[in-house]
Amino acid sequence: MRPSIAHRASHAHALAAQANNPASVHRLLEKKKEHEAVAALERASALFVKRIEGLADDCEVMADAGQVHGQVLEQWPNMFRILGLFLANRQQYAESEASLATLESAPGERLVRIPLDEVQTVNAKPS
Repeated sequence: MRPSIAHRASHAHALAAQANNPASVHRLLEKKKEHEAVAALERASALFVKRIEGLADDCEVMADAGQVHGQVLEQWPNMFRILGLFLANRQQYAESEASLATLESAPGERLVRIPLDEVQTVNAKPS
């Protein structure tokens, strides 16, 4: 036998001897359990990362909504100013309508429109 083959055979014999050793079998099982636990931790971490990314997306949506809300609140003073102008204009219009109504109801100051074309045609007819 050559030395390299002999060395391999002795190494294989040592591995076979360790496989039969109960302590090495127990250690191998512990390492397998440890590997499974690390794999489960990696899966849980990946799920946790996805959840945190979802929360980050929700926070960005809420931040955008807050900006829009701020823009809307910024417009309220202008809206109240415009509403005040409208109500003042409406009140002035109502007052002018009321003054016209009082002028129309005053005695002797009622204006009447007379259609001149009809009067002229009636006067032009020979009777």
